[in-house]
Amino acid sequence: MRFPRLLGLASAATALVLGLTACGGGNTGSDTGGKIKVVASTNVWGTVLAAIGGDQVAVTSIINDASADPHSYETTPADAIAAQNAQLTLANGGGYDDFFGKLADQATNARKLTATEIAATGGENEHVWYSFPAVAKVAGQIATQLGQIKPDAAQTFTANAANFTARLDQLTQRAAQIGAGHPDTKVLVTEPVAHYLIETAQLTDATPAKFSEAVEAEADVPPAALAEFTSLINGKQVKALINNEQTVTPVTQQVVAEANRAGVPVVGVTETLPTGMTDYIAWMTSEVDDLAKALNS
Repeated sequence: MRFPRLLGLASAATALVLGLTACGGGNTGSDTGGKIKVVASTNVWGTVLAAIGGDQVAVTSIINDASADPHSYETTPADAIAAQNAQLTLANGGGYDDFFGKLADQATNARKLTATEIAATGGENEHVWYSFPAVAKVAGQIATQLGQIKPDAAQTFTANAANFTARLDQLTQRAAQIGAGHPDTKVLVTEPVAHYLIETAQLTDATPAKFSEAVEAEADVPPAALAEFTSLINGKQVKALINNEQTVTPVTQQVVAEANRAGVPVVGVTETLPTGMTDYIAWMTSEVDDLAKALNS
């Protein structure tokens, strides 16, 4: 039961019907002044599109609400209009945003990109926007596709992608320094959203497998797995608890409370950009900094 997300679906859908939110300063349902109309499944990828396309693109993110859940999102007529007008679409893929597949099918004249296919991480974790090398690959493909749509701006797109990738490389180095300064550090996660960030930071995810499986499946966590999880917290055998703030259940509330009581730092992560945040690099920098701060406490 992911009630904060589900409660946000109604408001998210209403907002989308009234007018789609555009990360890049444009709206696919209106005159975009010659800009390339691009549509992303979530604002995570919308901000990446905006970073590469700059003022040459009008970006619409179908999910632009931190309360909305891509797993259960139901599309609206306004979404369909955005897709039909799109020249480029970008999905996350990997089963994360299946709703977007139907929209992409309606984008008959659009070029279509899927992040998980481009990333080819070799893993089963679909949260590839936490893999900085994967995001860099996606940025490169965005630049290529935009350049083919608008050849006279191709060099701009390539330069934007190069700058974006350089900033990602710096962020990768910052994340890797976390593990270098804290070798053999163990952490727990309420949900494996930041899996790739944990790998980059060279930390060990000590979460019991059955705990993660149950949370991912939105099933009851086995008592033995929950007991093992809380034992690791209370015994301070882990340095931090990484909590997906967009999935709130009685179990996640319980383990966060346990961590607070035990003095184990809780690091909040999210699946979409927090309210007021419009830049992917700034968002990820904040999350890397929060993780480093927790391990240094």
